[in-house]
Amino acid sequence: MTTRFEGKTAIVTGASRGIGFGIAQRLVADGAKVVITARKQEALDAAVAELGGPDVALAVAGAGDDLDHQDEVIAKAVETFGGADYFVNNTGINPVYGPLMDLKADAARKIMEVNVISMLSWVQKVNAAWQKEHGGAIVNVASVAGIRPAPGIAFYGVSKSAVIHLTEELAVELGPDIRINAVAPAVVKTKFATALYEGREEEVSANYPLKRLGVPEDIASVVAFLLSDDAGWMTGQTLTVDGGVLLMGGV
Repeated sequence: MTTRFEGKTAIVTGASRGIGFGIAQRLVADGAKVVITARKQEALDAAVAELGGPDVALAVAGAGDDLDHQDEVIAKAVETFGGADYFVNNTGINPVYGPLMDLKADAARKIMEVNVISMLSWVQKVNAAWQKEHGGAIVNVASVAGIRPAPGIAFYGVSKSAVIHLTEELAVELGPDIRINAVAPAVVKTKFATALYEGREEEVSANYPLKRLGVPEDIASVVAFLLSDDAGWMTGQTLTVDGGVLLMGGV
């Protein structure tokens, strides 16, 4: 544990479990207070208890692309913990699996709405409520599927490619007082990603030079670095956290 985020407040979306929860855990371990979001209050309450209780964590349930929910989360962060210094855009969906030729337009629109448009909205609102005046740092969670073709989850990859470019555009607009970067994980062992490895983990991980799949802590440590002053001269970058799998030409 460190105190590098002592006196700071972070908002982490999609954080009742998986990568988002791992990020929240790391930020609390490094001294931050965290506000976490997800759809289900019961799961969030359990996450708050595991993070250390209401002295360090607050949960606000709602849909990530709901504008009123976004306003509520940010307002409660400022009211409860005194700010919104760090923001982690982790909410993402992939409700379909299969070829693009079978993708329904409504599903495509929903993926873009949640994974890209609401991500921009969160940044706009955090900026207006806190960071424009006080500065801060932001990390967007992208994916290696946004860097290389990913058959089966192709449109998810399209949305994550947009996230990477959105991060670059925002970095140009928000500097010098606000830094924004992204991480692009490969397969991380979470409920969200089970379809990509369940029942064949050994086969999938054999394609990785490090011979294992990721765990949430692998992503959380990189996010914490990007939010910290150790990354003080980095903005608009996407760090690939993939166990080396892109070196082998795949996702």
